[in-house]
Amino acid sequence: MKKVAILGILLILLLVSFSCAPGPNDLEKTPNKAGKIAGFWKGIWHGLIAPITFIISIFKKSVRLYEVHNSGFWYNFGFVLGAGLFLSGGILGKGKCSRNKYNKR
Repeated sequence: MKKVAILGILLILLLVSFSCAPGPNDLEKTPNKAGKIAGFWKGIWHGLIAPITFIISIFKKSVRLYEVHNSGFWYNFGFVLGAGLFLSGGILGKGKCSRNKYNKR
């Protein structure tokens, strides 16, 4: 009985997590008002400034975190790469590892 309850809870959690997945972007690969489509390099830039843009977007409705008029995969890849550089791998990351606490000499 306990295994059935755990399996049921896991199934519900799985269904809830899939229901939160974003839908398709209907504006992907379509130009904005200026006739531009954001690509890889714009994605890197938007990923790098994402934390700052997020804070600004709380107070200004005209600022968005993510460019919906993008090239698809390459913009998404650049965005994730830029956000990763900012948050964990580059600017705010640890950089070089310090001496391991278990490897003291």
